[in-house]
Amino acid sequence: MGGTFTAFGRALRSLVRPSVFFRLVWPGIVSALLWGIVAALFWTETVDVVMGYVQGFGWVGSKISALGWIASIMRFVAKLFVIFVLLLLFYVTSIVLMSWVAMPMALGYVTRRDYADLEQRHGGSDMGSIVNTVVALLWFLLVMAISLPLWLIPGVALIAPILAISWLNQRIFGYDALMRHADRDELVRLRQELRSKMMLLVGWATLLGYVPFINIVAPAFSGLAFVHFLLEALRRDRRARGTM
Repeated sequence: MGGTFTAFGRALRSLVRPSVFFRLVWPGIVSALLWGIVAALFWTETVDVVMGYVQGFGWVGSKISALGWIASIMRFVAKLFVIFVLLLLFYVTSIVLMSWVAMPMALGYVTRRDYADLEQRHGGSDMGSIVNTVVALLWFLLVMAISLPLWLIPGVALIAPILAISWLNQRIFGYDALMRHADRDELVRLRQELRSKMMLLVGWATLLGYVPFINIVAPAFSGLAFVHFLLEALRRDRRARGTM
């Protein structure tokens, strides 16, 4: 846990630097505007689609039709479901923009200031980052599509996105944070060895995605936490192996 809290502290310190903040916060703003506009234009239609899906189940549809109070509850649940989906889409869009555009812009500044002693061995590449993000996103969307009906079960709509986004975060930012400094072996090995700790790290950060306004900077904070966590781990690993 100590490494996690250290990464959070360093991520916050980096985020409040104006040169880093303005480079990393815009994906959250763009994503919020995009999905806010979509929600404003298609809110009623989307809720109706969800209600129609629920009513398509035989015995559920008959109960809803027979009892008006159940229909009211189900419509409220459908609205919550749509909100959670929009939050999920917002966060995923922010992560992709962070990975492809914002993170490379800020990574150089952060690493020059805090990790100048680490040799850059370029085990990854910008193209590798794009491929890694696309593959991770396809797996993520597949799992989400399969599990989507379960989100109507109370509690699942809260837990499932946290787990899914945590996995997506560690898959994307784990590569991006190490691709310049780690060699090929370090890039693969450290991500495997630290996967459970990365899931814990990003699980805490993902919870910020449910807090209004704070969720705009949550992807930036999460990305910076990964940079500090993994580059510090790389530094310790090289010192232990005598390869600094």
